[in-house]
Amino acid sequence: MTTTCDTLPSEAPAAAGAADDTTADQPAGYGVLRWLVLATFIVILNETIMINAIPRLMGEFEVSARSAQWLSTAFMLAMATVIPVTGWFLQRVTTRAAFATAMLVFCTGTLLAALAPTFPVLLGARVVQAAGTAVMMPLLMTTLMTVVPAHDRGRVMGNVTLAMSCAPALGPAVSGVVLQWLSWRWMFGLVLPVAAAITVVGLRRLTNHGETQAGSIDWFSVAAAAFGFGGFVYGLSQLGAESSALVSPYAMIGVGLAAIAVFVVRQLVLQRSDRPLLDLRTLRHPTFAVSLALMSVAFMAMLGSMILLPLYLQDVRGLNALQTGLLVMPGGLVMGVMGPSVGRWFDRLGSRPLVIPGSVGIVTALALLTTVGRTTPVALVLVAHVLLMVSLAAVFTPVFTVGLGALPPHLYSHGSSLLGTLQQVAAAVGTAVVVTVMSWRAAELAQAGSDPMDALVGGMQWAFGIGAVLAVGVLVLAFRLPRRTPAQGTGEPVPEAAA
Repeated sequence: MTTTCDTLPSEAPAAAGAADDTTADQPAGYGVLRWLVLATFIVILNETIMINAIPRLMGEFEVSARSAQWLSTAFMLAMATVIPVTGWFLQRVTTRAAFATAMLVFCTGTLLAALAPTFPVLLGARVVQAAGTAVMMPLLMTTLMTVVPAHDRGRVMGNVTLAMSCAPALGPAVSGVVLQWLSWRWMFGLVLPVAAAITVVGLRRLTNHGETQAGSIDWFSVAAAAFGFGGFVYGLSQLGAESSALVSPYAMIGVGLAAIAVFVVRQLVLQRSDRPLLDLRTLRHPTFAVSLALMSVAFMAMLGSMILLPLYLQDVRGLNALQTGLLVMPGGLVMGVMGPSVGRWFDRLGSRPLVIPGSVGIVTALALLTTVGRTTPVALVLVAHVLLMVSLAAVFTPVFTVGLGALPPHLYSHGSSLLGTLQQVAAAVGTAVVVTVMSWRAAELAQAGSDPMDALVGGMQWAFGIGAVLAVGVLVLAFRLPRRTPAQGTGEPVPEAAA
């Protein structure tokens, strides 16, 4: 990772209108990204490391599967609640202050989790971890857009993708190895010293970039965002569990949507005095709006498949947690390795020549997964998963870059925050949709007399089919992307040679 950043060229031509001294500063600016990438890698690794630990924790704390699943649900809820605030936060504090806050909060949560004597303490620790994690990705994206000139963003974003893709892929495998020989507490105990070291060294090396703005926070907006996005994501996560839920999921979804509507109206009012918590003027830029929609739909398809594939491999094929983690790891690693190449191709070709074939690949991979059965060769499943991850790499890097690049610099933090918020919502929607479809179809087949395992497989096939349909939506949106790269800060397309 460090080697990649060390080789970033400082002699490349500066973006149009940049002064020579800006070019001279590029190595220092790129150096900031090293520590932000390392920090983001470790917090994202922690996000997926819990996937294989649920059964162990159920036995350790004597809780039900649904209660244990709250370790993931609460993390997602906290992310959905905090991320909308990060756009405002990143404009008010320096790069170093944002980094220190995020990592100290994350390390505190990790320490609490490692020492948690009871399940409620562990659950609270995951919420604290999520609060720190929620700041890191928008901070990384905002800093990248600030310090990297437009002509080099594709390549640098590709290098960032290398870390961001490998982390979630390694999470299940790392947890599988730890749980094979050590206590579950070591999942946090091993992460903590690495995160602490990155924090200490990062604070020594980091320099501030961008300008801060004075201004007070609108607490009404914070409350509306928390109730809105948190309630909506919670309602979606509880679909299918009406009998055990304290409040109807549909009621929570309704309350969440109403609060989101109030939040949107409040931001539109605050925009008149340049005081929004989340600046929705980002949506006035067509390229960003299309990129946001495309990323959301692609994320729904991806998260749906990520939920289904481990279920298929463990419940249908009988693989254990470690085997499942190792089987899905190649796809994530290949996606990460593809990142730098995709970034370089984007700098030369633009978005459409990558995103359109990538969208076709996503549709193809998910269509292949609709054919899985009780005797499908595992090698075919592996090929389909690798194809899916490679195709997603061809989509995510260009769309992130072209979308944020269409915004003026003062909206970078709000654009990153909005992308992060809708990713969490898309994750919840994608998960709820595929699980609901799978359960409904499996129950229908079981009532018709099918073997329970055949019914489960049939439900999974339909759920993968939903993912393929969503991927068709990604393909349609890909044709709405500009043929040329948007000019920095204008949202208007310019010829590639000028970028």
